[in-house]
Amino acid sequence: MSKNLYIASIEPESGKVTLVLGVMEMLSRRIRNIGFFRPIIKSSDQPDNDIQLILSRYNHELAYEDTYGYTHEEARNMIAGGQYNELLKNIVSKYKALESQCPFVLCEGTDFTGVSSAFEFDFNADVANNLGAPILAVVNGLSKSPAEVVDAVRVARESFGGHGCTLAATAVNRVEADKVDTIAKEIRGLKLEGEPIYVLPEEPTLGKPTVGEIARALNATILQGESNELNREVRDFKVAAMNLPNFLDYVVDGALVITPGDRSDVIVGSVATAFSETYPNIAGILLTGGLTPEPQVQRLIEGAKKPPTPIILVDTDTYTTAMNVSAVPAVITSDNERKIAAALGLFESRVDMGELGNRITGVRSVRVTPIMFEYQLIERAKSKRQHIVLPEGDEERILRASEVLLRRKVCDLTLLGDEKEIQQKTASLGLNLEGANIVNPVQSKWLAAFAKTYFEMRKHKGISEEMAADAMTDVSYFGTMMVYQGKADGMVSGAVHTTAHTIRPSFEIIKTKPGCSIVSSVFLMCLADRVLVYGDCAVNPNPNSEQLADIAISSAETASMFGIEPRIAMLSYSTGESGGGEAVESVRQATAIVRERRPDLKIEGPIQYDAAVDASVAKTKLPESEVAGHATVFIFPDLNTGNNTYKAVQRSANAVAVGPVLQGLNKSVNDLSRGCTVTDIVNTVAITAIQAQDAEAES
Repeated sequence: MSKNLYIASIEPESGKVTLVLGVMEMLSRRIRNIGFFRPIIKSSDQPDNDIQLILSRYNHELAYEDTYGYTHEEARNMIAGGQYNELLKNIVSKYKALESQCPFVLCEGTDFTGVSSAFEFDFNADVANNLGAPILAVVNGLSKSPAEVVDAVRVARESFGGHGCTLAATAVNRVEADKVDTIAKEIRGLKLEGEPIYVLPEEPTLGKPTVGEIARALNATILQGESNELNREVRDFKVAAMNLPNFLDYVVDGALVITPGDRSDVIVGSVATAFSETYPNIAGILLTGGLTPEPQVQRLIEGAKKPPTPIILVDTDTYTTAMNVSAVPAVITSDNERKIAAALGLFESRVDMGELGNRITGVRSVRVTPIMFEYQLIERAKSKRQHIVLPEGDEERILRASEVLLRRKVCDLTLLGDEKEIQQKTASLGLNLEGANIVNPVQSKWLAAFAKTYFEMRKHKGISEEMAADAMTDVSYFGTMMVYQGKADGMVSGAVHTTAHTIRPSFEIIKTKPGCSIVSSVFLMCLADRVLVYGDCAVNPNPNSEQLADIAISSAETASMFGIEPRIAMLSYSTGESGGGEAVESVRQATAIVRERRPDLKIEGPIQYDAAVDASVAKTKLPESEVAGHATVFIFPDLNTGNNTYKAVQRSANAVAVGPVLQGLNKSVNDLSRGCTVTDIVNTVAITAIQAQDAEAES
């Protein structure tokens, strides 16, 4: 099987980076340490966007300089000097150096911005042949009739075939939505000889530049706006030459307002649209002529509530600026999670990834790496969509994560909170949460029934009907009751609320599984080449022997749920029979309890961390153990040890810590750290969905 793939378009603006991103995501599930290579980049003055995107997301260890052959200028000079073959040889040499570091290399062809389209086509075919790489051909379907698309596919296949290239697959990208089915049907009439052809519709989000992209392209000064605001798509641009009242009639959603920096009326009026329910939300303001707003106007803008309207400044006049803006291409940058999610969602919905993966490679990793693990989470969660409730529905990170989850079709979502407030915040952030349910507990039709159920559950604890009704207006209690009543399959909270606020309702309403005496937690520790399970690092301060045994069994079940073979190390400051003391004895008793209750589990304890994880140490301390040196599940004797250890490993080894993942409950509820990132939320929701799938399968 091939160790590489070459993605090449046959014309400009094909959107091939969507295919690059999708294939990279797909292959990362199978292969560790994938390389990325471009034979030609635009220039050495500015880093290549696609290389930055792929390296930042998939392979931080590769040096930027190792991932390309030449700049356009360098290549043109060599060709003009009659050194075309030398150019190819040097590109192959540069590629081989990268190939020696990576088991698979994904190559992206040129952007058709060089000498001529005909030359670039021949060049890409020659490079692919010299690298021995099969080709994924990308055809631009935008503004083409079905017949024209079919002709383009035929030409691409015949042309690459004529150059002796091997076609792995063909993708027709950027097709108008109403033509997709017709084109797909007509393409099936071609004699494909096992070669898959995929048709991807135009995704509006990917075809529009963001405010930040325009700022970078025009070398603009950013007067206002953080990275999230600068990632707003510019769907149109409006030059403000009229007085404010007349200009406001022309404002549209997602517009970039272009105006001289001394037009205080237009600037203030444009900023005001962001706070008005009767005007569209603009993408940002571009000031021209190098003129900054008057100090009074600047102070007024700076005092506005967040998130602010992005404001950028250029030195060119208004006409020149408008022309420059119209020429800025849309790209997918490494800091734009919205576009990345949209591209991956599009790819995953239109490409048979199993078919394509088998077509281009048979290489499979025997270890679970962090990126493989995270993508497996998404894939498994998507396999049988669950319904997850997010009580902190008006929190910015929750909203951003929700958009990613919905775009990737990971699960169905319910956000709790005031509907109008959530919608306004969503609009101000420039997010699209179409498909999400919004429920206000105070106004919900379920409130009375939930309160009655809670009263019956807790009246023996002195809870009155009034207290029960009041409790159900709390989003954590309301969300937990949704899960208990089957209105949702799982709940994720804690971005704002404390751990106690998140899990206390679960103890009172959902309760523990039969045979499990304690609710505990694990962190899934994604190291460079494996994933380990650490428990309990978040919930129980000083578990006794019986509780440690329950934590070990629950952690082993969690490991199995996520494809990790459980080999349990019951950690202590001594190994085997070498030490004594109350703490060591507690671990020794817990190990015995687990062996008695679950003789099928592989377990060792007490054992020190080095003996559990290092085979050479294990050979000396416990040579006969099948766990020592190969442990995957680590059970800490107390919360102090566990919490400090997971954080030390996370920071010192640059590990990704996914969790805490709660275990032992009858239904799926998970807690977030109040310092969580959007990625943490996405991963935790995916884990919760998988837990819900597993619980459903057991019932």
